[in-house]
Amino acid sequence: MKRLFAFCTALFLGVALLAQDPWKITATNINPANYYGITVANGMIGIVSSPEPFKVKDVVLAGAYDLYGRGRVSNFLRSFNLLNMQLGIDGRSISVADVQNMRQELDMQKASFTCSFNYGDKATISYTYYSLRHLPFTVLMDVKVTPKKDITINAASVMEAPDALKDVQNYYNEIDRPHVTISLLTSSAKSPTGKLLMCASNTFLFSEQHGSEPRVIHEMWDNNMHLMKFTKKLKAGESYQFSIAGSSITSAHHDDPLNEAERMTIFAKLEGRDRLLSFHQKAWAQLWKSDIQIEGDPQSQQDIRSMLYHLYSFTREGSDMSPSPMGLSGLGYNGHVFWDTELWMYPALLVLHPEMAKSMVEYRFQRLTAAKKNAFNHGYKGAMFPWESAGTGVEETPVWALSGPFEHHITACVGIAAWNYYCVTQDKDWLREKGWPILKETADFWASRVERNGPGKYDIKNVVAADEWAENVDNNAWTNAAAKAVLNYATDAALLLGVKPDADWKLVAQNIPVLKFDNGVTREHATYNGEGIKQGDVNLLAYPLKEVNDPKQIKKDLEYYETRVPTEGTPAMTQAIFALLYARIGDGDKAFHFFQDAYLPNLNPPLRVIAETKGGTNPYFTTGAGGILQSILMGFGGVEITPTGVTQIKSTLPKHWKKLTLTGIGIENKTFVVK
Repeated sequence: MKRLFAFCTALFLGVALLAQDPWKITATNINPANYYGITVANGMIGIVSSPEPFKVKDVVLAGAYDLYGRGRVSNFLRSFNLLNMQLGIDGRSISVADVQNMRQELDMQKASFTCSFNYGDKATISYTYYSLRHLPFTVLMDVKVTPKKDITINAASVMEAPDALKDVQNYYNEIDRPHVTISLLTSSAKSPTGKLLMCASNTFLFSEQHGSEPRVIHEMWDNNMHLMKFTKKLKAGESYQFSIAGSSITSAHHDDPLNEAERMTIFAKLEGRDRLLSFHQKAWAQLWKSDIQIEGDPQSQQDIRSMLYHLYSFTREGSDMSPSPMGLSGLGYNGHVFWDTELWMYPALLVLHPEMAKSMVEYRFQRLTAAKKNAFNHGYKGAMFPWESAGTGVEETPVWALSGPFEHHITACVGIAAWNYYCVTQDKDWLREKGWPILKETADFWASRVERNGPGKYDIKNVVAADEWAENVDNNAWTNAAAKAVLNYATDAALLLGVKPDADWKLVAQNIPVLKFDNGVTREHATYNGEGIKQGDVNLLAYPLKEVNDPKQIKKDLEYYETRVPTEGTPAMTQAIFALLYARIGDGDKAFHFFQDAYLPNLNPPLRVIAETKGGTNPYFTTGAGGILQSILMGFGGVEITPTGVTQIKSTLPKHWKKLTLTGIGIENKTFVVK
């Protein structure tokens, strides 16, 4: 604990600790050399902050993949940077060296990021950007300049193509109508292999009446960059505000992305700033009806709300998109989809917003045919989902990683997610149309995957465990127990739908072994003898599977495996599952210890963004956030998914928490309170 305390103390020396506000994360001491951006996103387009004024580190578009870079597999593409700006005052462009008293703030309630600063004795400046929740491909930035003396500003919106894109084309158009003039700064480019066309367009939104707005001028700098700009004289003390709205889309999302990018930008322009923000804020207000409220611990409240904000930001209702481990915060893990979605992010979202979680299951359903081909290629029946999945649903794991051919538990995770969607929603029509095909094919896979060596010995050999340091092992605890669960869930689904289940599924489930040591501790795999583990494996049998349900056995497994996790280099989810289980068996102190250990050493300045590991620098790790949210919801909050819906079981709070309130739970929008 001393190491943890020292680490956290050093970490937050550069952060303004304003934890009393549960909705806003604020930083006032911003060091560009030790800065990790925070993301504003709407489930489709993510904008990552920068320490430099009027700059954005990354713009990430969900579903935009091409073959380039790491591992000869599909990668996320950086989009055009829609919101990069230049602002000059009296002929001099503002740089990071020119600003004083910079303050950055994420408002989670409004899903906005604001940066403000002073520019010498001339002006106070701020800008706020939004990834508009109601418009999946559109972003907005407000700029406000308050002069301290008479000044002239030169403002430019700069469109620059990322390095990986090729065949860049730049366009500038003006649409002149009696009631409006629309200046469109537009670019298109091909992805590295030419598979995709990526397009972006933006425009100014002025506060003046039509006819009085500034004149916009277009400048072409080179093939990869162009801009539009205007000049405005301002008087001391009179604030001036303007906005930039822009859209980005690719041929993966629309058959005509170039024209559609401009159409969507025109739509935003004519909606106007106030209407855009009104619809955006109403959409987020609806999301926040499902919330987690902690009384008695302001810092935990703020941190948990940040995790929930990021999970909401990286997921979108009505799509077939599924978030990668880093969500829309950058290009981490190539933007691929792993078990991180189904096991770690999905359960929290499923009980808070089933309509959003549905998109994650839809992602798998749309790629079921590819999973069936994958099973065929490996000599199995049914569907075998890839360990890393991108646009098409084929295996996208780099060949040097053994997880691609061998980490088969992902197929169980997909089946479990499908069953749990039915359990929470009780939607039999969905179960019949989409859930049942997933469950049937994943059950057929496991029935063909086992090796039938006699009663109790339907072995699952040669897998990479959930604990990924255990490669090519036999009878891994999590893999075996998850396979059993899917086989049983498929049988239950068939009976619900009036379909005759395959009798072999039950037979196989009853004969898959879960191994134990002589002392009664569940053994991670056939050759496991107490080595260090990368992440939780055996303990997942108690939650979410309920394969282990005796509190004494749960505690025995916890006490054994919690000492096998190194203090560095392991992901956040393991401690989260320890916290969840200790809360359920009544040890609030240990639960709170592991809750904090799951993320405090993983935070990066200046805005408390979570990295994958203790001391890591690759935020934002949405997988870890999802696990920690489960420790609150299903652990301290006692939320339980059952075949007949969502209920609440007994659990335990940390001693200093006065009350935990969970709102908007399940399709009935229940409120659960723990005191």
